[in-house]
Amino acid sequence: MTRELSLQPRLALLASLVPQGAVLADVGTDHGYIPVCLRQRGVIDRAIASDIGREPLEHARRTAEEYAVGGIDLRLCAGLDAIAPEECDTVLIAGMGGETIWGILAAAPWTRDGRHTLLLQPQTKIEELRLRLCENGYAVTREHLVRDKGKLYVVMTVTAGERYTPGAEQLYGGLALEREALYGDYLAHQIARLRRRAEGLRQSGSGEADGFAALADALEAKKGKWEHDNGT
Repeated sequence: MTRELSLQPRLALLASLVPQGAVLADVGTDHGYIPVCLRQRGVIDRAIASDIGREPLEHARRTAEEYAVGGIDLRLCAGLDAIAPEECDTVLIAGMGGETIWGILAAAPWTRDGRHTLLLQPQTKIEELRLRLCENGYAVTREHLVRDKGKLYVVMTVTAGERYTPGAEQLYGGLALEREALYGDYLAHQIARLRRRAEGLRQSGSGEADGFAALADALEAKKGKWEHDNGT
């Protein structure tokens, strides 16, 4: 009997957000763990697993063979270059920097047509990704938090929306995170980041230091209110 593939917390959260019956495009699939797991559980009927490197795709092929799973189309390509809009309804992009994720989406404007759900998990530059999404007609409908090996990760559920420019408090404090149990921890991390940045700028004589310190103070107040409202 083939054993069931188990996922680390970050990947498990992403997998849990893929709708039943979805046709998935997993961009930068690496070992193919998410599409293999979802096929094994019967959540999806088929998937496209793409990667820019041949070696990750070979890893994904071996994973599918190990767990006796079919229905996964492996494609060698950068981003969504070899994936057509009608071939999927859910796009998952994880484990990359926010600027790389944005580059992939910007090169595939069909991802904001309202017919696709995007699941994004940036490793870095999350504030930049939030800004790019909002200013270019995407809506971040929900953000999720998960702790994996001591680090907090944000996973974003995104679809089509109105263009607008969010304020710095939203960019650093989150667009839709208030319902998350780990939100206080996330704000504490962001506040510490901002205070370190303000101190570094202050030591270099930059006039930007006060702005980052004020933003840290605003998030501190937001954290206090959130903790009060949630009884933490």
